[in-house]
Amino acid sequence: MNPLLTRLQPYPFERLRRLFADITPNPDLRPISLGIGEPKHAAPDFLKQALAAALDTGLSSYPATAGEPGLRGACAAWVHRRYGVTVNPATQVLPVNGSREALFAFAQTVVDPTRAGATVVFPNPFYQIYEGAALLAGAVPFYVASDPARNFAADWGSVPAEVWARTQLLFVCSPGNPAGAVMPLDEWRKLFELSDRHGFVIASDECYSEIYFRDEPPLGGLEAAQALGRADFRNLMSFTSLSKRSNVPGLRSGFVAGDAALIKPFLLYRTYHGGAMSPAVQAASAAAWGDEAHVVDNRRQYREKFAQVTPLLAEVLDVALPDASFYLWAGVPASFADVSAGLGADEAFARALLAQYNVTVLPGSYLARDFNGSNPGAGRVRMALVAEPAECLEAAHRIRAFMAGQR
Repeated sequence: MNPLLTRLQPYPFERLRRLFADITPNPDLRPISLGIGEPKHAAPDFLKQALAAALDTGLSSYPATAGEPGLRGACAAWVHRRYGVTVNPATQVLPVNGSREALFAFAQTVVDPTRAGATVVFPNPFYQIYEGAALLAGAVPFYVASDPARNFAADWGSVPAEVWARTQLLFVCSPGNPAGAVMPLDEWRKLFELSDRHGFVIASDECYSEIYFRDEPPLGGLEAAQALGRADFRNLMSFTSLSKRSNVPGLRSGFVAGDAALIKPFLLYRTYHGGAMSPAVQAASAAAWGDEAHVVDNRRQYREKFAQVTPLLAEVLDVALPDASFYLWAGVPASFADVSAGLGADEAFARALLAQYNVTVLPGSYLARDFNGSNPGAGRVRMALVAEPAECLEAAHRIRAFMAGQR
C-alpha cells in the first residue's frame, strides 16, 4: 500500500458520524441537516434538457480529456463576462470533473516531492481536500493562521519567510469555506509578489464565487492578476464549478483557467489519470455556463434566506452575514464543552442539538487542524443554508429554542 495513505485524517463527515454514533435524535421532529454543503435548490430545467438531448450520441464515444471546443469556448466566454478577462480557450482553459477532483489532481501535477521540505500552504480552517492533496503528493502541509477580526481570513503575514522559501503550491479559497471571507486586491498583490520571489504556484479555489451578499461580486484570481498587470497569469490557476452556481453537484463539472504553462502539464497528467468529462455532461455544462438568469435567481434565493435566518441566529449565537458562500460560521458558548468526555464546545453543541432538536451542524474543529497550540475552528460550528427557506427557518427557530433551554 502507498504509505502516504496512513497520513490522511478521517474526513469531517466520517468524524461527524462517529460523534453521533450513540445519539438518538428527537423522534418527534423531522431531521434537518445543515451539516453538508450540498445545494438543494432545483437544477435549471434547460440544463437537464441539454443533458438528456446529448445522451443518444454522448455515450457512444470516448471523450477527449481537453474537452470539446464548444465547452472550452463557453467557459472562456463566461470568464470574460464575469471578470472582464480574456483567456484563450485552446491553451488557458481545461474542463474538469468538479473542482474537488481538480484541486487534488493539480497538487499531484505541481508538487515535486524529491525537493527537500516540499511544502503546500493553505488557510486554517480549510477545505479538507487541500490537506489530502498535499500529503499524497509527498509534501508537508503548512496551516496558515486565520484572523477572527477579518471573518477568519488567512493571515498570510504569519507565514515565516523560510516556509515561503520551501513552498511549491499555495491553495487560496475566496470566497472562503467555511467563513465566507473574500480576498481583496491588496492581498492578491502580496501573494503574487511572494510567488514571484519564491516560484510557487497559486491554486485559487473559487467555487462559491456566484453566491454573494454585497452589491459587488467577489474578486477572482484572474481578475486580480489582470488588474495588477499579470495578463499571462503566470503561476496562477483558478478553479470553478457548476455545483454551487447551478445547483448540480451530481453533474461533477467545472473548469480551470490560467497560466498556459500550467495547463499543458495538467492536461498531460489528466490524460493518464482518466480525467475526461462525458460528452453529455459537456453539452449540459456548456449550456449552463452560457446562462446567467438561473444564477441570478439562485443568488436571490440565498440572499432572501440568509436575510431571514441570520438575524434570528445572531440573537443567540456569535454569527454574522458572510461576504459570500452559503455557510454561517457561528461561535457557540464555551460552557458547552464537556471536558470529562473529551469534547470541545463545538462537538458537544452539535451532539446536544441533534439529540434534542434533530438538527445537524458540523463542528468547526473538524474543518481545521491543531497548529501552533490551537485549533481555529474550535468553539464554532458551520451551518450550510442549502435547503429551502422554510426548512432553514425551522432549523433557526429550533436552534433558538435549544439555546433558550440552556439558560
